[in-house]
Amino acid sequence: MGENAISLKLMEGESHASSFGTKTSLLGAVGGAIVLAIVGFTWGGWMTGGTADKLADQRVDTAVVAALTPICVEKFQQSGDAIANLAALKKISSTWEQGKFIETGGWATRPGATSPDYALGRACAEKLVLDKTAAH
Repeated sequence: MGENAISLKLMEGESHASSFGTKTSLLGAVGGAIVLAIVGFTWGGWMTGGTADKLADQRVDTAVVAALTPICVEKFQQSGDAIANLAALKKISSTWEQGKFIETGGWATRPGATSPDYALGRACAEKLVLDKTAAH
């Protein structure tokens, strides 16, 4: 065996070791990316665009209900039979049924809407039941 044959075998060995190192590095990088994504979405507070949109919609709805609740309460209080309606509302034990009572009375319809809003009805009912001076 000549000097060229030994050099060729050494070069082949280096090439094999080099490809093994590259494969290991790539597998490590892919594994690290997967672990990072799992940790980020699970504990890091990351979210997809769809989840962010849903969260934003929920926050908007909550803010709108909070802004319209005093208007609903005022509509309720301005009705001709507010005292009797408040007594009837307070007799209802279920918050769900209280919300439906407010919806049915028409006090929980958002401006420009044609049908009542349950979340607004429930918030309005809660405010009326807890408010000591609800019916003037």
